[in-house]
Amino acid sequence: MWKSGFKWMFLIIGTTIGAGYASGRELWEFFGHGSGLAIVLFVLFFTVSCNVIMTISHKKATTEYRPVLKVIVGKKLLPIYDLMVLLYLYTTTVVMLSGSGATGQAFNFSYSWGIAFIVIMLIILFLRDISGLLSINQIILPVLIIGLLYVLLSFTIDEKLDLFSHWREQNNWTAAFPFTALNILPLIAVLGAVGNKVTSKKEIWVASIGSGLILGVVTYIYNNSLIQIADELLLYEIPLFAILSNYPFNMVLFMSVLLWFAIFTTAASGILGITTRIRDYFKLPFWLLVILILATMIPLTTVGFSTLISILYPLYGLLNLYVLTRLLLFPIWNNMEK
Repeated sequence: MWKSGFKWMFLIIGTTIGAGYASGRELWEFFGHGSGLAIVLFVLFFTVSCNVIMTISHKKATTEYRPVLKVIVGKKLLPIYDLMVLLYLYTTTVVMLSGSGATGQAFNFSYSWGIAFIVIMLIILFLRDISGLLSINQIILPVLIIGLLYVLLSFTIDEKLDLFSHWREQNNWTAAFPFTALNILPLIAVLGAVGNKVTSKKEIWVASIGSGLILGVVTYIYNNSLIQIADELLLYEIPLFAILSNYPFNMVLFMSVLLWFAIFTTAASGILGITTRIRDYFKLPFWLLVILILATMIPLTTVGFSTLISILYPLYGLLNLYVLTRLLLFPIWNNMEK
């Protein structure tokens, strides 16, 4: 039970901590000053949402997200949100590819080489179908979370920062709604693809509570660190590098590798959601479908990493508020419809 619960927990975290989150760009876009309460609310909303999504996918033993989405938004709105989920997964995976290009530039590799590398690795990963993603998440994500927390706590100690110095400023509490809404749509797609592999309700509780608490702690500490260097963030496409600016090269290298792995796991989750949704229409091997999807994404990466995040993420956060509302009120309206 615990082992399976942790497997799903890491899948959830791997889907959420991508280029936007791990780089700090997504957090700064939504949070910043006065966001302590917003992050607490995010933990609550995120935990409930994950629990509901996993419960539905488990009951229906799903292998793709449409049956889960149908329960959440209803039959009439299903085609609209089905299209939105696909568009979200597609565009955010493009953001991940762009993030890989931006990470490569930090080490004087060309933008295109960074993109080519992640594309090749994604193809290799999906030669093993879905099992490859689940295996790699359990290896990479504990290292990523520990590494990120180490850097953020080291920064907090070195700069003598108070983790609760801004707690009285809570004017940005409403940011919890679009931020959670942004992050639950890919979870519907990914968790909907593995519903038939979940075996018990205990796994669901371990996964939803564990992922919510871990993401909440990392988000709070990360946001607190970014507040201290707010004036410098305009100079960096990836805010994490602003935090690392006074650290030795070895630390920068280590965190850049972890950042790339965060990008990789989220890109893989996006590809998983898209491929499981459309593979019934194409009588092709899973890996070949992955190659064809990635081939259509590469030209779109020329837009740029920070530009994509600043435009797409707030937009998706607003569009998904209805889905979030349905998930949070699921016990009420589900009982009324029975």
